[in-house]
Amino acid sequence: MARVNDASVRVLLVDDDPLVRSGLRLILDGADDVRVVGEAADGDEVPDAVAASQPHVVLMDLRMPRVDGLAATERVRGRTGAPEVLVLTTFDADEHVLRALEGGASGFLLKDTPPEAIVDAIRTVAAGEAALSPSVARRLIAHVADDESAECRNDATARLARLTDREHEVALAVGQGSSNAEIADDLAMSVATVKANITRILAKLGVDNRVQVALLVHEARGR
Repeated sequence: MARVNDASVRVLLVDDDPLVRSGLRLILDGADDVRVVGEAADGDEVPDAVAASQPHVVLMDLRMPRVDGLAATERVRGRTGAPEVLVLTTFDADEHVLRALEGGASGFLLKDTPPEAIVDAIRTVAAGEAALSPSVARRLIAHVADDESAECRNDATARLARLTDREHEVALAVGQGSSNAEIADDLAMSVATVKANITRILAKLGVDNRVQVALLVHEARGR
C-alpha cells in the first residue's frame, strides 16, 4: 500500500507476546509521524488485520504458535496493494533471514535494535527502501558469497540483462545499499526519476522490493 507523503506511517503490530506489543506501541507512539493502527497476536490473524487497519507497514515477529511470521509475510505480500513488511525478531538464523526476504519482507531487524532505530526502519521501509540490521546484512552477503551455484548466478545475470543501461546502474546502486537520495546524487538524476527506474526494475526482474533486487545483484556477481 502506497503511503501518502503528508500522512503518518500506519503500522500493524504482529507478535504473540502482549507485553512486546505494548512496548512497541509505547515506542511508536512517541514518534509524531508513526501511528499504530492495529495489532495481531498470531500469523493467521494478519490477513484480516491488514484488511481492517490498512497499514503501510506490518511489524512482524517470526515465531508464533499457529502461523509463523514467515508464512504470514508470504501471504500478505502476495496480495495486490500489500503493505511493506518489517521483520522484528530474536531469531536471525540464515534460513529465517533468506526466507523472509525472498517472501517479500523489506527489512529484518533483531529485537535488541535500539528504539529509535526501529522507528527509523519503519520510516525507511514505508518509503520503499530496505532496512537490515548490520549483522543480518553481513549474514546475507556471506550466504551469497558461499553460494557457488553457477545456475543461480546465470539466472541472476540473465534477469539483470533485461534492464536498460541506466536501470542497470540504478540496480547496482541498490545492490550497494544506496538510498534513493544517494543514487540520485551519484547518477545525477532526480529522486523521482530514481523511483521511476526502481519501479521499472521491479517489474522487469519480477521481484517485490529493492532487497530482492540487491539479492539478484549479489548473486550475479557471485559474492
